[in-house]
Amino acid sequence: MTTQSPVDETTVLVVGAGPAGLVLGNLLLAAGVDCLIVERGSRAHVERRARAGFLAADTVRVLADHGLADGLKARGREHGVCVFRTGSGEFALRYADLGRRESHTVYPQQELVADLVDAFLRRGGDLRFGTTVSAMGGLDGDRPWLTAEGPDGTPYRLSGRYVAGCDGRHGISRRLLPAGTVRRHRRRHGVTWLALLAEAPPSLPAVTYAVHERGFAGHMARTPAVTRYYLQCAPEDRAESWSDAEIWAELDLRMRAERFGPLRRGPLLERALVDLESDVLDPMQHGRLFLAGDAAGLISPSAAKGANLAVMAARTLAEGFAAALHRGDEEPLARYSATCLPRIWRAQEFSHWMIGLLHAPAGDDEESRFLRSLRDARLETLRTSLPHQHSFADGYVGI
Repeated sequence: MTTQSPVDETTVLVVGAGPAGLVLGNLLLAAGVDCLIVERGSRAHVERRARAGFLAADTVRVLADHGLADGLKARGREHGVCVFRTGSGEFALRYADLGRRESHTVYPQQELVADLVDAFLRRGGDLRFGTTVSAMGGLDGDRPWLTAEGPDGTPYRLSGRYVAGCDGRHGISRRLLPAGTVRRHRRRHGVTWLALLAEAPPSLPAVTYAVHERGFAGHMARTPAVTRYYLQCAPEDRAESWSDAEIWAELDLRMRAERFGPLRRGPLLERALVDLESDVLDPMQHGRLFLAGDAAGLISPSAAKGANLAVMAARTLAEGFAAALHRGDEEPLARYSATCLPRIWRAQEFSHWMIGLLHAPAGDDEESRFLRSLRDARLETLRTSLPHQHSFADGYVGI
């Protein structure tokens, strides 16, 4: 005799407890819509994994409007200036005084996630950590379902009226899309970064982009005690092959510490390789399944748009679910992809432009020299042209 797995019923099944899933869950509860979030990682894991921390003004407004911004208002820091360093010198671009006249709030993503988890649970939300989704079905019907295993390995089924896939580019939501239902647009940018997290205070007051003949280097403050650095490296490099001494020496060289001042050093808490890659799924939905965040499209970290796009998609999706469930109006959900994709493509275009601004091949062949000269011309135009600075400010802060 076969034992049936228990079935838990809800209205919206949310897969993934990153910014997209947690913002969506909180907004659904606030709108009176039942939901359940499943997350394969532990609570400690999702609240500690270091990610980007550059929140645009639109993102902050969404969080504040829904009572989710207390932490970032108390501990976040506004940034309205970025600096470019080249062999010709250094220039600061005060983008908060240009274009949209808005700044970023620097607030580590893991702290935002912890805030969102706490808010969801305080609102009575059902959030199941350590839960792995192994199957998904019924997406074309009225009651889609998931098969999941809890931390103890016990299988059970979840059923709802809608599924929100917020489990990232490697999550099951994207993998289980039926073949031929979406088109994938993809570009590998041919650039690899060594991403570093240093237990050291910021060395510079602003985000700093350094362009050097040996490759790009970046400095991004995260907290008063932790700083994010990036080093462009060879695609075949391994993160562990770089010693601490080699990393700091290369950062000093590319950031031109001898000329502009030393970097504050500390233990390296994290090092990982990041291949700059972008993709977009079109549409971002199939039947009763809707994708948000990295599950719907990946953007390179060159312009810090990923978490911001996730929050904006979550807001759009929450409004669509509320319209369908409270008013019987399915049109906003039907338009979900058409609403989100123009915003995503604008962010992709700016990110792609930033990659060209900061990187160029190091070879001595004719094409490499040509591309380096184009990059240098872009930087010089950005330094000297007020219209270009306004355009940069709009793209840098906007989503």
